Amino acid sequence: MSTAAATAEASPPEAGAQLGDRAFELMQRLFGLCRSLTGPGVRATFDILREYVPLRYTEVASGTRVFDWTVPDEWTIRDAYIARADGRRVVDFQRSNLHVVSYSEPVHTRLTLEELLPHLHSLPDRPDLVPYRTSYYDRGWGFCLSHRALLQLEPGEYEVVIDSRLAPGHLCYAELELEGESDDEILISTYVCHPSLANDNLSGIAVATLLAGQLARQPRRYSYRFLFAPGTIGPLAWLDRNRDRLAQIRHGLTISCVGDDGPFTYKRSRRGDADIDRAAAVALRELGAEHRVVEFEPWGGDERQFCSPGFDLPLGALTRTAHAADPANHTSADTLQRIEPAVLEASVDVCLSILEVLETDRTCVNLSPLGEPQLGRRGLYRPAGGAVSRPEQESAVLWVLNLSDGSRTLTDIATRSGLAYGAVRQAAARLEQAGLLSSSPPSERRARHRC
Repeated sequence: MSTAAATAEASPPEAGAQLGDRAFELMQRLFGLCRSLTGPGVRATFDILREYVPLRYTEVASGTRVFDWTVPDEWTIRDAYIARADGRRVVDFQRSNLHVVSYSEPVHTRLTLEELLPHLHSLPDRPDLVPYRTSYYDRGWGFCLSHRALLQLEPGEYEVVIDSRLAPGHLCYAELELEGESDDEILISTYVCHPSLANDNLSGIAVATLLAGQLARQPRRYSYRFLFAPGTIGPLAWLDRNRDRLAQIRHGLTISCVGDDGPFTYKRSRRGDADIDRAAAVALRELGAEHRVVEFEPWGGDERQFCSPGFDLPLGALTRTAHAADPANHTSADTLQRIEPAVLEASVDVCLSILEVLETDRTCVNLSPLGEPQLGRRGLYRPAGGAVSRPEQESAVLWVLNLSDGSRTLTDIATRSGLAYGAVRQAAARLEQAGLLSSSPPSERRARHRC
């Protein structure tokens, strides 16, 4: 296990409000960078993240086979515009990097409006927004603009320039490893390929970075691996290069689109009943706020790669508003103005709550299973009998004793009883101290490494 750990290991954890402010400041610094699958924008992003956590990054050469995929040429863009005959730019990359279809080939030509129109992308149903479009694996070029701006283009000839370069280079992904008491790992992944889109996915990058900083400052039963990679091809490249360590991944979570004010949405792993699925359901239930837990489907983000049948890793996905339900998704409406530091803070806190459940979950065995042990003389039950009320702690003690047959974990007991996980965990600790319970880490089967 690498010893790459946060340099502020001995520093006290930051206050929640400060966490939210720092996450938002990080998003502000990253917003203007033109990220894509490859290129200077991704490296510049990693350089900034390294000011917060000590990332190391890996480069994979263009042309490298990654399962059924091939790493594409590296894309670099310097400028792009469409200009009228008088030189005025009507579409300008310098105003927004969304104006160019990502991975556009270099172009320098003059075209009539009729010749230009097939290369223009807009949203007729949302005429004031600029769409985000890509052409990673199909060579071509294009511009994105608001439909209102497109309708205002006058007939005539236009100068069309995309000052870009597609050439052999590298795809980059970055990692942070935090050692724990065990070599068993929790994988946290987020994607870095989107340009100036705040919620999708600067919010995921910022929350994952600040989450890593928090975890580095506290004791850890598990080891943690944070992965920052361009979508789809990045996780696949990482999986290809880490086949021999996949059995160490006991739990995992992808984080994206966690900066809007919508309710949290957790998508279960492909397995559907992994420890991470139970932990997320319990942690979100105890938020006391609206949330959703949905079943796995092979559509969405990078969880599709980790949960593909050849890997079937126990990994779920955390978002707020689902991609398809967010009208700002993949448009110029996804700005920093819609992001609140308090929301980012809450997203970090929810991640920490889920991970705390994983860190503290135990499989328990009742050491006095023949009827209920006498709890009163051990200080675990009220001295006077006959009361009708049922205090939560006493109820938790009884539930833990009854369900601790060696096949259930604390999260199972909290789910079955409907009690708060913290109450169940505290009851188990009291019973263990009284000699009535033994516990051990959950023994969920290892991730299956088939490739």
